[in-house]
Amino acid sequence: MIYWLLFWTFFKIGAVSFGGGYAMIPLIQEELEALGWMDAEEFANILAISEMTPGPLATNTATYVGAKTTGVLGSMAATLGVTLPSLIIITLVARFFIQFKENKMVNSILQTIRPITIGLIFSAVVFISQTSLLKSKIELPGFFDVLKGNLSGIINSIQPDFAGIAIFIIILVAIAKYKLNPILAIMSSALLGIASYLMFGV
Repeated sequence: MIYWLLFWTFFKIGAVSFGGGYAMIPLIQEELEALGWMDAEEFANILAISEMTPGPLATNTATYVGAKTTGVLGSMAATLGVTLPSLIIITLVARFFIQFKENKMVNSILQTIRPITIGLIFSAVVFISQTSLLKSKIELPGFFDVLKGNLSGIINSIQPDFAGIAIFIIILVAIAKYKLNPILAIMSSALLGIASYLMFGV
């Protein structure tokens, strides 16, 4: 049943995603592509929409995917699935963490989770960069290709999207130097994208 599949898919994602919404991005992308619900470009568009709307990124993404797949009931199933693990875990933490916060094993587990979170977020950065700053996915070399220094595949697959790169640099400077409000940054990016399309067709 599609509603159960939506619920279970996002429940699994919510249960193993530590570090917030951005850490969930590679997991959500992998599941959606495996199930054939959407491709990388469409998923990147969903992320942009999710960032522009109020609420957590993961919840917004789950709601959108569910609605696109089967309508309102699908959005409810996906949203419940992605939020339920956090509700369960936080309830357990609130109940038991105070008792075990000095436990060496608990602290060791938490220390192990932190670098995993960094890896997941970095993976999300790579995915968003490929869909926003490049015209196509990078063909990553195999392990033995790297050892042999055979990197021609990855070099040949890099096709920069100069319009996207220019917009990225402009917004990055505006945020870093002039503390541009994130909402204004998103709106400015959209306007620059429209201008780029009207002027250059890209």
